[in-house]
Amino acid sequence: MSKKPTAIAEKNSAPAVPANDAAHAPINAGLPREEKIELYRKMVRIRRFEERSLQAYQKGGKIGGFLHLYIGQEAVAVGCCSLMGKHDHVITAYRDHGHAIAVGMDTKPLMAELYGKATGCSKGKGGSMHYFDPTKNFWGGHGIVGGQIPLGVGLAYGVKYQGHKGAAMAFMGDGTVNQGAVHEAYNLASLWQLPVIFVIENNGYSMGTSQERSSAGALAKRAEGYDMAWGVCDGHDVYQVRATMDKFLRLAREESKPAVIEIRTYRYRGHSVADPDNTYRSKQEIEEYRRSKDPIQVFQNQLLTERVLDEALIEKIDAEARAEADAAADFSEASPFPTPDDIQKDVYWETDNPTERKSQGRLFFD
Repeated sequence: MSKKPTAIAEKNSAPAVPANDAAHAPINAGLPREEKIELYRKMVRIRRFEERSLQAYQKGGKIGGFLHLYIGQEAVAVGCCSLMGKHDHVITAYRDHGHAIAVGMDTKPLMAELYGKATGCSKGKGGSMHYFDPTKNFWGGHGIVGGQIPLGVGLAYGVKYQGHKGAAMAFMGDGTVNQGAVHEAYNLASLWQLPVIFVIENNGYSMGTSQERSSAGALAKRAEGYDMAWGVCDGHDVYQVRATMDKFLRLAREESKPAVIEIRTYRYRGHSVADPDNTYRSKQEIEEYRRSKDPIQVFQNQLLTERVLDEALIEKIDAEARAEADAAADFSEASPFPTPDDIQKDVYWETDNPTERKSQGRLFFD
């Protein structure tokens, strides 16, 4: 596994909250028992949904195209999205299933989207990389590496322009940080003092090249070049993710200041399901992380110690998550595919609203 940078106590940096202190941070200390259980439940639901979609891809042949699984990173999406308020927004890259479930999307249309069915959240036209739900302030789901980051800045601009106390969380992987559009977005966010948090989910390998071979320096520290705040935390501890993100979300909401946060995490599967899991890393490395830092197991142990969970409740939550994933697959199996006529829908607004059309000429060509 690649070397992991640590934040340095400089002008704009915020050292990671120690794991032992994270549970006692203000944002976590007052969490009611049911909310802690809900955090755990969402993480388990993401894991079981991903495992069921993997089964449909590998054994059933039900899913075409790419399938980027979030297994191993559950605490990042759940920790961040659990802090969302009315005027907070999320936009992410192609590994978007975890974020979609974390913001509250129904798993049935999520699975149906993977199956390419008309009942999918993007009507079967987007697939794995293009989940959307504006009603949840969730704006995708983007297949172009780094393409979502300028859009995240745009969301933050909208929040500030409308005078809301909110923020945009723009998620990216460690392989995205070298894209030019990312640095252009950093520059505008700082110049215009926009309430955006750039969240780097550093799972160490981008597609298959380790961070130490592809990216110079500490990723979050690059924010200093744009006079932005930055921080680093461990992504296997949902308490630490929440404690770290809370600081920067409050900074964005209350002072309209952007920041870059690097969350150190890990994925168990390949870049996508079509890619091998361990040709660029050892099985021992994967198993060691699974043994010592699996985010679900870490949080489960914490909640057992706090006497929030017991074995019976753990089994119940897991059984319900598996049943939910199976029900989503059954729903997808029974759903219809889009029709040939659907290909020209949801492309141009004027096509879908002909009585409001102002332009002339053809919009589609055979």
